[in-house]
Amino acid sequence: MSLKIVLLMLALSGVGGIALGYVLRVLIGLAQRGSVELEIKQKLLQAKEQAAKILADAEFRGEVIETERLAPIEEREEKVVAREERVASREEFLDEKENEVRAREQEAARAKSEAERLSAERSRELSKIAHLSEEKAREELFSEIERSHEEAILLRLQKLAANGRERMEEKAREILTTAIHRMGNAVNAEVMSLSVVLPSDEVKGKIIGKEGRNIKAFERATGVDVLIDDVPDRIMLSSFDPMRRAIAKIALEKLIADGRIQPAKIEETVEKTRAEVAEMVKQKGEEAAYEAGVIGLDPKLTTLLGHLHFRTSYGQNILSHSVEMAHIAGILAEELGADVSVARAGALLHDIGKAVDHEVQGTHVEIGRRILEKFGVDKRVIVAMQSHHDEHPYETPEAVIVQVADAISGGRPGARRDTIDRYLERLGDLERLAGTFEGVEKVYAIAAGREIRVFVNPGKVPDLAMHKLARDIAKRIQEELKYPGEIKVNIIRENRVVEFAR
Repeated sequence: MSLKIVLLMLALSGVGGIALGYVLRVLIGLAQRGSVELEIKQKLLQAKEQAAKILADAEFRGEVIETERLAPIEEREEKVVAREERVASREEFLDEKENEVRAREQEAARAKSEAERLSAERSRELSKIAHLSEEKAREELFSEIERSHEEAILLRLQKLAANGRERMEEKAREILTTAIHRMGNAVNAEVMSLSVVLPSDEVKGKIIGKEGRNIKAFERATGVDVLIDDVPDRIMLSSFDPMRRAIAKIALEKLIADGRIQPAKIEETVEKTRAEVAEMVKQKGEEAAYEAGVIGLDPKLTTLLGHLHFRTSYGQNILSHSVEMAHIAGILAEELGADVSVARAGALLHDIGKAVDHEVQGTHVEIGRRILEKFGVDKRVIVAMQSHHDEHPYETPEAVIVQVADAISGGRPGARRDTIDRYLERLGDLERLAGTFEGVEKVYAIAAGREIRVFVNPGKVPDLAMHKLARDIAKRIQEELKYPGEIKVNIIRENRVVEFAR
């Protein structure tokens, strides 16, 4: 029993020891475990602190790097922003201008619409009130607009006219100066005399003859009227035919030189003179054509050309005038690139109608056209000659050249002459014609009738109407008066204001 108790006690002691050891071991393990966990927690805390420090350092360095990297970007962004602001301001300015332009366009459109409405209304009113057609009402409206904008239109016209006139006048002056200079040494043509000087009264008696039979025989043979007592010591010959006057003059001079004056001798002398003059006419025509450089003319046409040797215009021999014109026309044609041969022929034949204009009805231009057509002259020559007195339009450059050559040859100093009575009459006609226009106050013909100065009332003739008045006066002069060369029309308008200081 005691052994069992001892063994039980020993067993219980062993079990208690084992349990105590286990408890102790557990306690020791727990103690050791707490210290390890503590150490781990400390190390973990240290690691976290170190990681936070490293992280903060990294973040700082990252911020520095980011700041360094973003600095130029920010600068560029600032520039971009500033540029965008400027562009925006410009866009705003452009928008304002666009709005302003649109507003002006709208205002102009409204004004245009209003003007069109007013114009249409005024046109209808004019048509209704004045019982005018639509076309006449439009003309009245245009006249009203012209009056309201007279100054602007006048300034524009003056500017265009001045610019064009300066260029054309400079070139024309150069060409005409060249032509006139090359013909400057031309000699004035002789003036055909219509009288014969008597050496004595005895010769005068012989010419009259017994009971006037000699003078009657002379008049019958020559076809001219003989005037004995009109001028002392001279016998005047009168006839509408220049050839008859020339034949009579030459025959009478031959009879006076021979001294034998009687009907039979008169008839013989006149016949011989007529043959001589016919030969002279043919020779003069051939010489003129050769000198002018015009070839291939029909012999009959050349003879008609020679008749012009006995015709004069204001004292200028027409044949010499025609030859001179041919030279001038050739020079001008060469300068202007026109047909020289056509210009020369047109100038030489421009007055061919005057050879028979006392026998055939019509103007010398129309007669000349018919003559040239009859002899088969080149159509271009006919067109060139027919416009020299503005009876036909200028169809070719050669026609203008012939007209200019005619003006140069007839208008140069010393080429033509007038009698005092004719000269004064022409000046008076010029002044009277220009004075018939409304608004004209005074008219003065100057420069030997080559120019007129017309003074107008500024209250009746506005600036714009001066051009029309000048054209109208020039047109009337061309239609109603006969004159050599050309006449310049000057319109003078002057406003004067007078006030007195008292």
